[in-house]
Amino acid sequence: MDHIPTFSRDCHALFRRAIYPDHRKKTNTVAHLSRHPVTLHWLNMRTDDFDYFLPTAQIAQRPLAERDAARLLLLDRASGDVADANFSQLPDLLRGDELLVFNNARVIPARLFGKRAGVHSQTPSRATAREHLTGTVEVLLSRQLASDLWEVLVRPGRKLPVGERIIFGLGELEAEILSRGKLGLRSLRFSSHDGQSAESHIERLGHVPLPPYIEREDDPSDRERYQTVFAKYPGAVAAPTAGLHFSQAVMQRIFARGIQTCELTLDVGLGTFQPVRTEILEQHVMHGESYEIPADTVARITAARSAGRPVLAIGTTVVRALEDSAARARQSGTGALLMPGRAEAKIFITPGYQSAAVDALLTNFHLPRSTLLALVCAFAGREHVLAAYGHAVEAGYRFYSYGDCMLIR
Repeated sequence: MDHIPTFSRDCHALFRRAIYPDHRKKTNTVAHLSRHPVTLHWLNMRTDDFDYFLPTAQIAQRPLAERDAARLLLLDRASGDVADANFSQLPDLLRGDELLVFNNARVIPARLFGKRAGVHSQTPSRATAREHLTGTVEVLLSRQLASDLWEVLVRPGRKLPVGERIIFGLGELEAEILSRGKLGLRSLRFSSHDGQSAESHIERLGHVPLPPYIEREDDPSDRERYQTVFAKYPGAVAAPTAGLHFSQAVMQRIFARGIQTCELTLDVGLGTFQPVRTEILEQHVMHGESYEIPADTVARITAARSAGRPVLAIGTTVVRALEDSAARARQSGTGALLMPGRAEAKIFITPGYQSAAVDALLTNFHLPRSTLLALVCAFAGREHVLAAYGHAVEAGYRFYSYGDCMLIR
């Protein structure tokens, strides 16, 4: 892997501002909850109802030495009771008749560093003179639109108009800016100049897109650790982080107990982590994420639900895919629980939503005021979830992508 330019730390601020502008904000959960002593109405909830206090030191900056060494917080969704455990105990903590659903999406190295071709150069201002002198351009892949066509974030964005070309590596990979979109997004078409595919060049030249709250550059070990052991299909630009805790040893113990598993694919995009910028939670508009549910997975989930066996979603990405599919099935009028095949999840799950396909959830801890925290609160109740988060903070749990996790059932 090539050395990351020094300029990349400044470039990373683009991702930080666009996706996680308030990740350092600290709000005391206890004081906040005291303003809402009665049961909340589930319409027009305020975004700041999903704040909580987190010391910066508890944001995990690196993974643990062993995948399955994370701590595991157990939350009873009915009573709100919590208990502390270790993730390595998971196979023994399960009932044994669960159906585990995994997201097998594979993270691509979505951060690319290139040089401007200078097709549409503009006179640099004093503020952008250094950027023009170095010529460094950072591209953060967001979502694949078609073969070699991607929706991206770029920096310096204001100086990169439609028609500009960016050169990567020694010129073997090139991209042209085709259009501009909302929130600073661009569409780029990649092309290869040496007979290899653009995808192979992106895989070789790209860097792991670590979230901005991990305040370090990626290193070679992240290529393996920011990837689940069951990852198969490339396309995600962020990891389905609940799955990062599974080691081959834990998987073998799960199979040894006769616990059934199945898989789906949801390409995690930046839209999942986009902050809620509206004061009213329901006014936020979710970005779509592509997913595919095989017919066999639909059959297994349908059979498990019919038999009264719990469906355990490994991560919020699985919940989004299954619940979006369940909504499509309801609209079809076929009476099916889920719809197999490929679709785009745009569902926004907030408190008051009743799950149609999921009975239990394994999930990491999520950022304040985020759509993912709202989803977890919808599943287990806002008061229960925020109280559990408060316990995790006091007990010294590690938070976010490389942090600890929680089993809700």
